[in-house]
Amino acid sequence: MAARRLRSGLGQLFATRTALGRGRRAYSMSQAFAEVLRLPSKQLTKLVFPLQELERHLVPGSRPDFHLKTFDPSLEDIAKSDSVFTATVRNRIEYLSSAVSLDHAPDLLCPEGHTKKMNFFKVGKYFTLVDMPGYGYRAPEDFVKMVETYLKERKNLMRTFLLVDSVVGIQKMDNIAIEMCEEFALPYVMILTKIDKASKGHLLKQVLEIQKFVDTKTQGCFPQLFLVSAVTYSGIHLLRCFIANITGNLKTNGFQVS
Repeated sequence: MAARRLRSGLGQLFATRTALGRGRRAYSMSQAFAEVLRLPSKQLTKLVFPLQELERHLVPGSRPDFHLKTFDPSLEDIAKSDSVFTATVRNRIEYLSSAVSLDHAPDLLCPEGHTKKMNFFKVGKYFTLVDMPGYGYRAPEDFVKMVETYLKERKNLMRTFLLVDSVVGIQKMDNIAIEMCEEFALPYVMILTKIDKASKGHLLKQVLEIQKFVDTKTQGCFPQLFLVSAVTYSGIHLLRCFIANITGNLKTNGFQVS
C-alpha cells in the first residue's frame, strides 16, 4: 500500500512499523483537507466517517454496536494526521525496496500490478508501510514462507491490516489470513474496501455480518471496522489518522490506541 493511495485488491495485507523519531512538529492543514472541511455536513460525514453515515440507515432501536467511539478523532486530529501523509520536500514519501523474505527486508521503480513481493514505503521520518502479497489464488508460490515469517518475527511490527472486498465479504482465503493473525496473536484491523461499488443496502448487510464476526469470532481484531474507497476517497482520512495514532505520531484528543 502506497502512502497516498489505498490498494483495494481482495485480501491484501499491509503492516506498519514503529516510527523513526517522534519529536514534536508543527502541523499545517493540507489544501485537500481544507476543501473537505468546506463540504456540507452530510457530504463531509459520508467522506470522512462513512461508517457513521451508514449507521443512519439502520432501523431505530435495532442498531448494533459499530464501536464508533472506539476511535473517534476530531476533525482537528484528522487534519493534523493528514500532514503526515502529505509529501513535501521535508516529508518525503518514497518507495524503499522489495523483499522476498525477512532476511531481505530493509532496516527501516515500485512494482505495479498484483504484488508478488513485500514492498516497503517510507513515510517521512515517521514509519514504514509494507505492502504484502495477496493470499488468494494469485498468491506467489512462497507466500507462506515469505509472509508468515515476516509477521511472526518482525519485532517492530505495529499493526497488520486485512483488506476485505466489501462487495463479496469475508471469503475462505480471508478466513485463513484471519486465523493466521489470531494464531500469531497479532493485533490487526479489518478494512472494507471498494465501498463505492456496493449499493447502500448491500454494504450495510456486509458490515452487519462482518461486525458480528469480529465481535464473536476474533480476539486480536480491532473492534471498529474501517470502510474505504480508493475511488471516492471515502474513509481514507480517518484511516490515515488511525495509522498516525497507532505509530505514535499523533495523540488524538483524550485517546490513544494501544
